[in-house]
Amino acid sequence: MQYKRKMGLDYGDRRIGIAFSDLLGLIASAYEVYKNTDQDTTIKYLTNLAKQQDVDEIVLGLPLNMQGEENERTQVTREFGAKLQNYSGISVVYEDERLTSVEADELLKERRLSWEKRKELLDKVSAQLILQSYLDNKK
Repeated sequence: MQYKRKMGLDYGDRRIGIAFSDLLGLIASAYEVYKNTDQDTTIKYLTNLAKQQDVDEIVLGLPLNMQGEENERTQVTREFGAKLQNYSGISVVYEDERLTSVEADELLKERRLSWEKRKELLDKVSAQLILQSYLDNKK
C-alpha cells in the first residue's frame, strides 16, 4: 500500500500557515508560515512543496462565519483553492476553520510565549489544527 501525506493550509492574504500529516494520516504537524506575496508565486511554491512532501490531498481551511455560512472571505479562499488544484493537479478539500486561530493562540499562551512569538507561530499552528480536524473527521 502506498502511503501519502496530507497538506493543511491556513490561507491568508499576507501569510499562509502550512502543516503536514504523517504518512498514515493520523497526526498533523505544523511546518512553516509562508509569506504570501502574489498568488502565482504562492501557488507555484505550494505545488512544489506538496510534490516534495509526496502529498495526495490539500486541506484548505474554510473561513465560515459563526453561523456556519459562507461570506466574501470564503469565496476568496475557494477561488484560491480552485487555482491551486488546477495548477498542482492535487485534490483540494475544505475544512471548517472557525475558531482555529483562537484555539491556536490559546495553545501558544499555555506555553507562555510572548505575543511576538505567538504571532510568528499562529498561522502554522492554525494549519495544524485545521488538518488535524480533517484527519480526525475521516476516521
